Amino acid sequence: MTKRHVELPADAESGVSAFLERVDERLASEEDTCAVVRETLVDLFGDRDAYERWQNGGDVSPAERVRLQGYDPCNATLESEYYAEKDEEAFQESKYLQWLWRQFDDTPMADNIEFALRFRRMLADHLFADCGDDCRFFKGISFTYGHNIEVGDNVVIHDDVHLDDRGELTIGDRVSIADSAHVYSHDHDVVDQTEVYNYHTVVDDDARIGFDAMVRAGSRVGENAMLGAKAILQGDVPDHHVAVGTPARSVRVKPGWESVAADVDDRLPDGREERRLEYALSGEFDEFDEFGRELTPPDGVEADDD
Repeated sequence: MTKRHVELPADAESGVSAFLERVDERLASEEDTCAVVRETLVDLFGDRDAYERWQNGGDVSPAERVRLQGYDPCNATLESEYYAEKDEEAFQESKYLQWLWRQFDDTPMADNIEFALRFRRMLADHLFADCGDDCRFFKGISFTYGHNIEVGDNVVIHDDVHLDDRGELTIGDRVSIADSAHVYSHDHDVVDQTEVYNYHTVVDDDARIGFDAMVRAGSRVGENAMLGAKAILQGDVPDHHVAVGTPARSVRVKPGWESVAADVDDRLPDGREERRLEYALSGEFDEFDEFGRELTPPDGVEADDD
């Protein structure tokens, strides 16, 4: 489908371009990232007067102080911060950028599509392991870290998508991920859910993931394949196949691709174990069951992810 080309008025475009260029330059420089994020958010939320008053020792209420401190990612915590196996050095930088991405989505400017798409695309260059050209990231996208994500060219990711990169996530060229989809790269043991398994999850070139679908850790959506709306994928969708349902199964090959598509039995192939990632815990931390349970299988069942 052909879409219309939309442009901002010249004066608005000048301001947007200057702002994006300035933030991009600061993030690429040796300047402290926390400071860049803090000051960018202060201005986007229109809180410069209160911020300057606070910085100059003026009176601020407790609520104002919490709000003003909250613009600084160094004063925030994220769920993924508690994960023991993460790369601490890489996470510190990605945390700050992820905070800017998330908080930007709560500003009025996040609904200005032309500005917001370009702002998130600029951030993706700093946050992701790699991001290709002409990508479009819509509102409400969340990540585990961000730094374990590779994205190809001309990718579109719609509203409220969760991209879990606790393991690794590769998204190929020209991929489309519809609203509210969840793509995972980690799983939990079925007996001991505090035992985490990380995987490399792959969404190949020209693949599509439908509305509210879920891709389980280590799965692969093949080249030019489609995972239908609300489907749950555990395994691999072969190239050019359309998979739907729970659990997802192939229901057809895309018309015109029959001669190059593999035959598939009732169950999809499952190559997840080949994509499991080993990790070793380093540093000092407290090992504990956050649920406070003491569950031991009476029959000596081995741990197994599901």
